[in-house]
Amino acid sequence: MASKITAPRGTQDVVPPESARWQALEARIRALATSYAYGEIRTPTFESTDLFVRGVGETTDIVEKEMYTFEDKGGRSITLRPEWTAPVVRAALEHNLFEFNSQRLFYIGPIYRYERPQKGRLRQAHQFGVECVGFKGPEADVEVMALAWTLVRSYGIGDAVLNVNSIGDDACRPRYRDALLAHFRPHAAELSEESQARLERNPLRVLDSKHERDAALVASAPTFESILCEPCREHFDAVKGYLDALAIPYVVNARIVRGLDYYTRTVFEITSSVLGAQSTVCGGGRYDGLVKSLGGPDLPAVGFGLGLERFLMMLDALAGTPRPPRSGVQAIALGAQARATLVPVIAELRATLGAPVFAEYDDRKLLAHLKAADRNNARYALILGSDELAAGEVVVRDLEARTDAKAPLGPGKDLAVLFVEGTLRG
Repeated sequence: MASKITAPRGTQDVVPPESARWQALEARIRALATSYAYGEIRTPTFESTDLFVRGVGETTDIVEKEMYTFEDKGGRSITLRPEWTAPVVRAALEHNLFEFNSQRLFYIGPIYRYERPQKGRLRQAHQFGVECVGFKGPEADVEVMALAWTLVRSYGIGDAVLNVNSIGDDACRPRYRDALLAHFRPHAAELSEESQARLERNPLRVLDSKHERDAALVASAPTFESILCEPCREHFDAVKGYLDALAIPYVVNARIVRGLDYYTRTVFEITSSVLGAQSTVCGGGRYDGLVKSLGGPDLPAVGFGLGLERFLMMLDALAGTPRPPRSGVQAIALGAQARATLVPVIAELRATLGAPVFAEYDDRKLLAHLKAADRNNARYALILGSDELAAGEVVVRDLEARTDAKAPLGPGKDLAVLFVEGTLRG
């Protein structure tokens, strides 16, 4: 007997009924993004490796450690998409979406990172995110934060916290880099090996360290807000003012720097204690130089990304894994003649009901059919046997109330009308 082939390590299948939860979350995301006037964009799952080296940054963990990179048959270096922002900008440039400067785009789909799989962190994960391009003012920063905040709070994550910070721009970041080097260099030997490697290349990345050895030095490091240039300070003050105006609570967190090189000025994270140490719900910020660095016009931009697997884990932790509401109809035929009669009824129900219509075509006992209806989470069962055929009617069983009613055995569209009008719906 051949050995069973399983999903690759760090990936997972999404099967019914779990897939219904994903569909519901994605539907809410699409409705929310549409209400903010964001249009959906879909990009290939693999891109030229150079896109991520130029866009994300050579010294980032993604480029140095986590990318799935290979050479294709044409000798080109190809990488499975490890993040969405650079591909979205690439696609927008390729299709001239920035002809009129501004774009509001959202995406839902997989990313790929080679890292140690753990709960909520997979090698193939899925993200929702938005990119708001062409607006340099703080209003865009707050619009993006408000969209993320609305989604998170709509699911009742009551302890969610919006953390905001500013990491300056090309004018003031060099001063901060010098201040960090002056702070960390005298204690370099005390840092973790990873932070020692990052220190000279990109000292901001040391602030992002999770190593215990680095905690004390990171906590005492100078804050970016203390050396912001005047334009960056004004921008950050305006962001906080708009958040106050929208009554969105926030905390200024000087340790948020984000892990990608393209960020500038505003950065933010939404966190929750629902999963303990795995506290980040989503994160993002402003990346004013990325469009230009990828060969486009000098356009400002801001966005965020939210991991769907982790978000669903948070919802499970809050309320357990709820059984989705029953929906649709299980058509049950007891015998060949009943089956022949019910097949066209099933077809008409599927065309007119607007809800799932399940059917089993094997000869089974009624109990086996009803067990299948429960597995399918059907709301009703239509039962047709020899007695019902003789009477010209069908039994309608309410699978929630466990009660039976009878309806005339007419065309499927007539039965569908009864469901739609509420005669048979609970």
